[in-house]
Amino acid sequence: MMPRHKTVPVSVGNVLIGGNAPVVVQSMTSTPTEDSVATVEQILHLHESGSEIVRITVNNADAAKSVPYIVEALASKNCFVPIVGDFHYNGHRLLKEFPACASALSKYRINPGNVGFGEKRDRQFAEMIEIALRHDKPVRIGVNWGSLDQALLAQNLDDNLKRENPLSTEEVQIEAVIQSALQSAALAESIGMSRDKIILSCKLSRVQAVIKAYQMLAHLSDYALHVGLTEAGMGRKGTVASATALAILLQQGIGDTILVSLTPIPGEDRAEEVRICQDILQSLSLRSFRPSVTACPGCGRTSSDTFQHLAKDIQSFLDRKMPQWKTQYAGVETMTVAVMGCIVNGPGESKHATIGISLPGTGEIPSAPVYIEGRKVATLRGDMIANEFETMVQNYVEKTYGAKNV
Repeated sequence: MMPRHKTVPVSVGNVLIGGNAPVVVQSMTSTPTEDSVATVEQILHLHESGSEIVRITVNNADAAKSVPYIVEALASKNCFVPIVGDFHYNGHRLLKEFPACASALSKYRINPGNVGFGEKRDRQFAEMIEIALRHDKPVRIGVNWGSLDQALLAQNLDDNLKRENPLSTEEVQIEAVIQSALQSAALAESIGMSRDKIILSCKLSRVQAVIKAYQMLAHLSDYALHVGLTEAGMGRKGTVASATALAILLQQGIGDTILVSLTPIPGEDRAEEVRICQDILQSLSLRSFRPSVTACPGCGRTSSDTFQHLAKDIQSFLDRKMPQWKTQYAGVETMTVAVMGCIVNGPGESKHATIGISLPGTGEIPSAPVYIEGRKVATLRGDMIANEFETMVQNYVEKTYGAKNV
């Protein structure tokens, strides 16, 4: 893994972004912000699932009026997750007319592509920066190519035609996205905002385009970077696209805070985006959030589904236990658990894991050796293997990680 791209750290509420801080997981609510009860409920769920910063839409007067009550309600439930206001078109007016909203938010998200048009653009952008300065709030200058400043893009396209070797339209769009972000950051600094109050993002919907944009942005600046793929899509497609882009950039040391933006599937848990972010970071060994389970894919040697049920049972067991464990057992999130299906790789993987179990394979009576920290400690047999192994995991957690909290 390449060294981390050095960026200026930015404090957002009680969370530090950039510098040497761990990569931060963000999420965004899907509730109408004016429905403060539903919004508070969703923020609590997102935060409990692991979101360290939550962004909410502030798009009208009712939403702006609700913000202080949302933050107050969260505090009453001992939740102090930073809340970011997402502003488009009318942010300058809402922040000015509702100072309690401006004060309650931990950060403002400003989109240079729609903060204002024509002569109003710089003036309205400046109004938002001045309000942020007055309330001592950081800002994210977030450029999306779907809402890019059309005058800037048109000028860049015209200039491109005059080049001896014109760039592709997509390359011009990437240049314009970066130019918009950097020019807006420079304008914010000229108004008086320091670099430790500015976060940049340049979001595009194509994987290769977003990778190239952030590589260029990291090369050209040291602002803290919020990384994500915009309009990634639904389900598997959106997950794979987001994971691909984020993993490549993070592997190159680029990115201080991340967000996965999936098209919601009706009835599906909004916090799935948070878990995907966590899985990306944990897969890259950048952070640990929960014990990881190594399980084999199954083959002709494992035509019995015993190990599949065992793997599922153990994963469910860990998921149930983690809300309690993470408050009682420091370091338990780094534990690795192996649930293997046959003798080919099973014993080896089990030895490499913190604690592992290996079934014998096809058509044999379940007889499963258990390894703890590389040593064989027991062999489980019969129909209660899952329950017995869960008990061994629980005992190991209490003995090993409980001692760290004494």
